[in-house]
Amino acid sequence: MPKMLKYMVVHENPGIPWNKVEENWGKLANVEHATWVRTCYNKKKGVRYCVWLAPSEDVLKSIFGELDISYVSMLEVEETIPDLWGKKWEEHLAAEAEADTLGF
Repeated sequence: MPKMLKYMVVHENPGIPWNKVEENWGKLANVEHATWVRTCYNKKKGVRYCVWLAPSEDVLKSIFGELDISYVSMLEVEETIPDLWGKKWEEHLAAEAEADTLGF
């Protein structure tokens, strides 16, 4: 299996009927060459931010082209979370270090 990269895809279709968006989600959930991870959306404005795992941008472009789904942008991304930058991360590292030494 090829290495999967993470992509953020932005769709902006203010006039698209919501039932069409849901229909497309049903199709995208069954795609085999990439994995749809999640979507954050604003239904009122017709904007969706979708996270995908795919071997390449070209694979995603092909999927959206075959399903006639438009997008505004597609960008390979990495992810971080607040816990990695705050006290919780420091507490996690301390607890992990302590757990590694238990029993010795």
